[in-house]
Amino acid sequence: MKTLIKLEELTLVVLSFYLFLALDYAWWWFPLLFFLPDASMIGYLINKRVGAVTYNFIHHKALAIVLYLLGSLALLPGLQLAGLVMFGHSSFDRVLGFELQH
Repeated sequence: MKTLIKLEELTLVVLSFYLFLALDYAWWWFPLLFFLPDASMIGYLINKRVGAVTYNFIHHKALAIVLYLLGSLALLPGLQLAGLVMFGHSSFDRVLGFELQH
């Protein structure tokens, strides 16, 4: 079952890149920005609780979906890009076994 879930998450990474290709950006923007959500771990410099909150907020897929949909509705490709990068990155983290923090 664990392998099936990781395969599903990997499919979501591919989906986020596919949706990204519909935007008017060069392909290299996606890999360039892909690990930017990990900057949210800077909260761990304050303490574990703040680090977990910032990590969970940025890696939450619902936030990524909301950003993408808001960007689509408001015709703001930058917001769509942010949502897709966050969504793809969060899915990739789950492929590697990283979950939301406690």
